[in-house]
Parts: sequence; C-alpha cells; structure tokens
Amino acid sequence: MTTAATLPALDLAPSTRRPAPQPTCEVSAGGAKGMPRALLRLEGALVLGAALLAYAHLGGSWGWFAALFLLPDLSLLGYLAGPRVGAVAYNAGHSHLAPALLAAASVALGSPALLLGAAIWVGHIGFDRMLGYGLKYGTAFGDTHLGRVGSRALASNDGFNGRRPEDGC
Repeated sequence: MTTAATLPALDLAPSTRRPAPQPTCEVSAGGAKGMPRALLRLEGALVLGAALLAYAHLGGSWGWFAALFLLPDLSLLGYLAGPRVGAVAYNAGHSHLAPALLAAASVALGSPALLLGAAIWVGHIGFDRMLGYGLKYGTAFGDTHLGRVGSRALASNDGFNGRRPEDGC
C-alpha cells in the first residue's frame, strides 16, 4: 500500500528551469551564406551556360529563346493571393522538376520542341539562381533558400533576415 509519505511531491508552480517556448520560423537564420552561397550562385551560372549550349546544339531559334525566357516568371502572379500561395507557385515554376518532366515528355512523345522548351526553362532557373533568387519560403518574397533578397537584405546583416525571435519571426 502506498502512503502519502512515499509519493513524490507535486510541484504545481511554474518551473523556472525551462525557457518559454520560442516561436518557430520557416526561414532559417539567413539561408546560405559565404562560400556555400557563392558556390550555389556559381552552379546557377553553370546551369545557365549548359542550357544555352544544349539549346544551341539542338538548333533552337534564339528569337524563341528570348521570347520564352521569362515565361516561368508568370508564376509570380501567385503572390497576388498571398505569400504562401505565391511561394508555392513560384517554387513550382522555378524548380528543376517540371522542366525535367517536360524533357522526359519530349523524349516519350518524340517532340524536339518540348526539349527546347525544357532547355529554356532550365536556363531561366539557372539565371535566377545565379542572381541569388532561390526557392521561396512562404513568409515573404525575399525569403529564399539562397538567403534574403531585396532591399531588406542589405539592411539585415545580423543573421536573422530582418527578424528576431522575440518579434515572433
């Protein structure tokens, strides 16, 4: 039989030993920085160069290349519905998954035009990454996996992308 003397005491007072839970941020503390960021941007430039070479090798029209190069940026219209929807739309248009599927469809269907479209699309993605425009987080347009872009990026050199944990991210 258990007696009150053998039971541990229940401390119902708030504990001062544990810190209060902090809000979590979707954005890491600044995205890629230093050498990793430089390497990722260099990779973007190399992807752009490879896409240009592939497009030239396939004999595509440079007029069509110029006309279609900015087409993936129509995904920016998603930001009219808010930052979360905008990030999903932007990332769908700026991930290598869709142009890879387009290239596979080109091979499966025997349609060289689709392969040219995939090369243009990959070139656009490489160009954006070279400029530092990475995949977006749902918090704001400027929050990317390559770090912050835009005017707030210049003002934020503190590792928090203009946000502090005490501000609720």
